[in-house]
Formats: sequence, C-alpha cells, structure tokens
Amino acid sequence: MLTEADLIRPRVFLADDHSEFLRAEVAFLQPHFDVIGTASNGAMLVTEVQRLEPDVVVVDITMPVINGIEAVRKLVEAGTSAKFVALTVHVEEEFIKACLQAGIQGYVAKSRMKAHLIPAIHAVLDGLPYVSPLSRNYR
Repeated sequence: MLTEADLIRPRVFLADDHSEFLRAEVAFLQPHFDVIGTASNGAMLVTEVQRLEPDVVVVDITMPVINGIEAVRKLVEAGTSAKFVALTVHVEEEFIKACLQAGIQGYVAKSRMKAHLIPAIHAVLDGLPYVSPLSRNYR
C-alpha cells in the first residue's frame, strides 16, 4: 500500500543559460521529480533557490552574471539545505575539484545526462557523492 511519503517527489530546481537545453532537461526530469523552477544565470539561481528552497539544484557551471560554482558557494555560505549536482560540458579534473570544493555533491557531463543525471540526483539526496564516469578524467 502506498503511503503519503511514497507520493512526495523531490523538489528540483534547474539552472542553465541555454534555454533549449533547459527545456529538454525539464522534460527529461519532470516525470521523476517536481521541477519547481529554472534560472538562466547565477544571480537568478541564488535568488530563486533561497526563495523556493528546493531539495536539489542541478546547475550548469558556465552561466552569465555569476558562474554556477560561485552561485553554489554563495548558497552554501547562506546555509541552504539544498543538494547540488553540476550538469556541464566540462569534464576536466580542475572543474570537478572546484565544484566539489564549492559544495557540489554530484557531477555529470551533459553528454551523459540521460544515463547519469537521475542516479546523481538520487545519490546526493541520499548524502552520497556522485561523479559521472565520463567526468572521471583523472590520470
């Protein structure tokens, strides 16, 4: 028998400056999560996450006004309880390290979104780190 807890879906906020990709991301995630808002730049991301208090924020690194890493740093310093997953084209080690240092718990390459984004969101909700296998360019 389903309980009320079974019906509560995690609340997800998305930030990406490419509107077409953002629409695809919403369409991909909406069947699994409650997508409660989007932002097209880092400043809007900070404001909206503080207002809406999502469970998870999926953030692009390269965005105008404030980049995704700095936006997350500001939110973490402000005490947000949201978990963060970077969804980015960058797969270089220095980006992964910068994200993890800023408080981002998950890291997924955009090219692997369909295979890795949902598992990454679930992992960070469970308090576990997640780095997409394609993003592991450690040598």
